Amino acid sequence: MNRTGDQLLTVLSALGNPHRLRLLALLKAEGSKYVSQFAREAGISRPLLHLHLQKLEQAGLVTSRFELSRDGKALKYYEVSEFSVPLTPALIEEAVKTLSPVSEARGKKGAK
Repeated sequence: MNRTGDQLLTVLSALGNPHRLRLLALLKAEGSKYVSQFAREAGISRPLLHLHLQKLEQAGLVTSRFELSRDGKALKYYEVSEFSVPLTPALIEEAVKTLSPVSEARGKKGAK
């Protein structure tokens, strides 16, 4: 799958965090999880877990769905999406051509 430069940056940014890598590994190993259960097992707060899962979902690395529990509560479940992130010089060369001006400006600001 060809990604634009901005999409590639989103994926790399999501993968560039050790907490998110651990969350991906937990989801992959144990399958679908709902947020409260996942927060307890990961040992982090629900708000922090939501933040990390949102970044992973924006990058297309996880998906979410709602299911009703027996008592009628809506539970949000997350699971790992199938993905591949091949990094080659040619891919990066093509991705750079599609970077938005905002991404370009962010890169120049951080390069001081």
